[in-house]
Amino acid sequence: MSLACGLPLLECVYCLGCARWAWKRCVHSGHHDSATWGHAAAADFAPVPRMCRLVMANYAPPDLLAAPPLLLDPSNVVRRRTYADTGGRVTPYLVYLDHAHADIVLALRGLNLGRESDYALLLDNRLGKRRFDGGYVHNGLLRAAGWVLDKECDLLRDLLDRYPAYTLTFTGHSLGAGVAAMLTMVVVLNLDKLGKVERGRTRCYAMAPARCMSLNLAVRYADVINSVVLQTATAVRLNFDGYLLYF
Repeated sequence: MSLACGLPLLECVYCLGCARWAWKRCVHSGHHDSATWGHAAAADFAPVPRMCRLVMANYAPPDLLAAPPLLLDPSNVVRRRTYADTGGRVTPYLVYLDHAHADIVLALRGLNLGRESDYALLLDNRLGKRRFDGGYVHNGLLRAAGWVLDKECDLLRDLLDRYPAYTLTFTGHSLGAGVAAMLTMVVVLNLDKLGKVERGRTRCYAMAPARCMSLNLAVRYADVINSVVLQTATAVRLNFDGYLLYF
């Protein structure tokens, strides 16, 4: 009798707990979830401004790449893809040879509010159905990442062979950051397609990425994928936080 009475009580407690969690997801109090996480060290954060400039280069005309605040060398832009080139399959991106930091960077721009193809990409999802490496991912972002790898595989392999000491970095903002995270996972699982590149030579900096993967994948790839989330005016954390998680 006591057991039968206790079960409804446990159900109520469980439902209240779930409701509280859901409410936090819909209000600003949810951002306190990561309040106890450690801040990024200066060395961890050092590449972030450089990555932001490369992402922003997708928004600038080629003749302004060398001007402030980008300060890039246009001759180091190996390839640049626009919406006309991608056909709406992915946001525009560029491949940049950063000789000063021995880095090969593929940088993707974020969501364009005036492009229907970007919304179509974001809404192309199958919640809880698109499986990947034992977890779940965003369907549209994974397809976009696969398209980029198919198009740039030969170029990246050639650059990695030509510069064996260089790292390979994928970066992006918002929608582009989600594609960059997916692209990093696909590359790590198919390292043979890029020649002799190792996992430790590959990394990703995702600036405020779209939610795109389940928690187990975020943990598994935390050594190569850094999500950059602004918590306060002075505190930035690099980790596999909730912004990377699939929902």
